Amino acid sequence: MTLPPTNILLDPTVLYAVSHSGGKDSQAQLIEVLKHVPAAQVAVFHADLGDIEWPGAKDLAQKQAEAAGVPFIVAHAVYKDGSPKSFLNKVEHQFARRPTAPSFPSKNQRWCTGELKTQPLDREIRRYATAHGFKTVVSCVGLRAAESDDRKAKAPWSHDAKKSIQARPWFEWLPIHSLETLDVWCVIRGAGQHPHPAYDGNERLSCLFCIYGSKRDLAHAAKAHPDVFQRYVEAEARTGYFLHMDRKPLTQLVAEAASLGA
Repeated sequence: MTLPPTNILLDPTVLYAVSHSGGKDSQAQLIEVLKHVPAAQVAVFHADLGDIEWPGAKDLAQKQAEAAGVPFIVAHAVYKDGSPKSFLNKVEHQFARRPTAPSFPSKNQRWCTGELKTQPLDREIRRYATAHGFKTVVSCVGLRAAESDDRKAKAPWSHDAKKSIQARPWFEWLPIHSLETLDVWCVIRGAGQHPHPAYDGNERLSCLFCIYGSKRDLAHAAKAHPDVFQRYVEAEARTGYFLHMDRKPLTQLVAEAASLGA
């Protein structure tokens, strides 16, 4: 594991802001961070995605934070007028504004991560740091090199010049960047904790229906939450665009999973 520089680790005015989705990587990340950082300098932040995230994800993150004795803060995405921003109403906004452009996010236009997670989380992190007198922010994110080439290319420790503002430097730390999937499970089990129950059928725990979701995960979510699945299917039909990177309808991907026995 790559640790922050010694001067950062020894500085009591540094806030370690742990982003926690409720998934296994976030869970293992918090365990690892608390091995090296005093709990008084740690706070857990969760981006609430409403009914498009797996039920219980927020609860798991909150319970883990409370058990560790660290604050738990929930972030919500909003439009400029203060109204709630969700994945599906953003899709509708995109379609209404530019019907000839894809309404769903893509690899190069991943507004779902930026607008629904990163931006709300950063806003709450800044608020918390200001309210509690922290001079530096270390944003902890549970990305792992084994997940993709893009994530492999990321540095486990970096200075974020865009997010740094006068008198408050901002760094990004990827505490479990070097861990393999088996290592993550070992960290969680070794701490006497249990992962989200959706892992009984899922490979990953992201949104119920993710642009990168495997057919198995999509089918599992569709079976567990048919009402939400139907809303996605209706949004695809209404806009004429598809959610998944395969550019196939969700109904087809779920049917393909069923044909393979997934």
